[in-house]
Amino acid sequence: MIDLRASPFFLSEESITWVQGALSSMTPEEKIGQLFCITAGGENPQTLGELVQRYQPGGFMFRSAPAAQVLAAYQAMDKASKIPLLLPANLEAGGNGIATEGTYFAKEMEIAATEDPEQAHRLGEICGCEAGALGCNWSFAPIIDIDYNWRNPITNVRTFGSDPDTVLAMARAYCQGIRDSGAQMAVCIKHFPGDGRDERDQHLLATVNDLPAPQWEETYGRVYKALIDEGAETVMVGHIYQPAMTRKINPSLQEKDMLPGSTSKELVAGVLRGQLGFQGLVVTDATPMVGFSMALSRANALVAALNAGVDMLLFCKNMEEDIGSIREALQDGRLSWKRVEEAVTRILATKAHLGLPEKRKLGTLFPGNMSVLGCEKHQAWAKECAEKAVTLVKDNQNLLPISPKKMPRIRLTVLGEGKTGSFGESSSVAQPLKAALERAGFLVSLFDYATLEQGEIFTAGVGDLKGKFDLSIVAANVATGSNNTTRRLDWVTLMAADEPWYTRDIPTLFVSFCNPYHMIDVPFISTFVNCYCDNQATVEACVKKLIGRDIFVGKSPIDPWCGVWEARFL
Repeated sequence: MIDLRASPFFLSEESITWVQGALSSMTPEEKIGQLFCITAGGENPQTLGELVQRYQPGGFMFRSAPAAQVLAAYQAMDKASKIPLLLPANLEAGGNGIATEGTYFAKEMEIAATEDPEQAHRLGEICGCEAGALGCNWSFAPIIDIDYNWRNPITNVRTFGSDPDTVLAMARAYCQGIRDSGAQMAVCIKHFPGDGRDERDQHLLATVNDLPAPQWEETYGRVYKALIDEGAETVMVGHIYQPAMTRKINPSLQEKDMLPGSTSKELVAGVLRGQLGFQGLVVTDATPMVGFSMALSRANALVAALNAGVDMLLFCKNMEEDIGSIREALQDGRLSWKRVEEAVTRILATKAHLGLPEKRKLGTLFPGNMSVLGCEKHQAWAKECAEKAVTLVKDNQNLLPISPKKMPRIRLTVLGEGKTGSFGESSSVAQPLKAALERAGFLVSLFDYATLEQGEIFTAGVGDLKGKFDLSIVAANVATGSNNTTRRLDWVTLMAADEPWYTRDIPTLFVSFCNPYHMIDVPFISTFVNCYCDNQATVEACVKKLIGRDIFVGKSPIDPWCGVWEARFL
């Protein structure tokens, strides 16, 4: 029995009456449609309206697009939907998670490096304010994974680091920032039962959180429990095994029968709902990810997720086929209408909690206040956050600060720009970094990838290179992205032509903008800076610190040394 008056819904009698009435008025097909939060390519309003008209889904998610397109699509879909839609976005780094004009504030790890929860509060406030202005009502954030494994290609700078206390403090501040923004927006803490232990990617296979039960409860479990108790409205369940907690709930279950979180009754019903007491809406991570259907056929996985206690299925492979799988399971008894109606009740209750029925009546679902997107106040906040976050890991050669008087000519080599991120934000740093250094008085030449500097790797000695530049800056912009098994430095295949082989002859410094763990690949570069984020504010803050106009105050939220012994003294 769901208590709609209790956390996290807190519904009035009037809202409860709306939920009950909406549920009773639905056809069976409409109830099935509510179970899905779908997405589609493009933002053509007519096409999207027709899609919503046909399937009556519970929600629809966009990746970042121009604000006017998003707003027009939202309005068209709302006209086609009998019940207001949940409209989520990956609001992990700012309003740019839904609108290209939105503020790219900071990656979560950059915020953690400030050691200032107010920065996380500002992130939440920006996300609520900017996304809420378009009508987005569901933040797929904060990420509360704990970045224990530096090899993990997905968590990385999307997390608040490797300390559970920091993760909790920052996530708590983000959630409060969403509330204080004035937007009625649900948060979604993710990815239960917790990523960051494995080094693999659920887009490609189901992964494993291998912590023993007591350690899991003290770390991931403690963070989830605290945020649940404070009113987090929704939880996203990942395609992640947690064998110890599964065994705790069901000691007789054989390992071969264990399932990842998104389809596991032990983890969803037993741990999340039972042990942690969460009664709000549970959504899967994206079901097209291979990890979702690694242990079960897709049809059986969809049914297993619902039977496990999940309320909403994120995305489809084939809408007709996926709906057919649910319909068939209802017909043959593998799934009950009671379980479906319980799930739909939570979906409707979340919509009521967000005031969507009242907003529709008042015509205020989509405020359309474009002026807040990327506004001056939010950009100033981003600048302040970056200045507090940029971290000097080492300067064993006492190179800093750099000066155009001492080293006027810089060779700038930028790695990773060809592989963009895939979580709603990524920027190029090559030209902004070059421009910022030039404004500081340096002569900057970018490494010429077209000619590989006329084949200098085969012909040039130290003297030749000293004739070209006085200082080498190697900048890495290897953004976190799905379907990449590693996020390491990739040098040019031909003799690693862009790798600085000359570091003991020409001063060289390394700056990472999107991955704090590159020490594994460049332990021999004696000056190492972590920025955690590739937005314009961070580029400018980094250069100010390199030239001595500002001091480094950021503190690493993770261990940047990657177990590389020689990195500390080289």
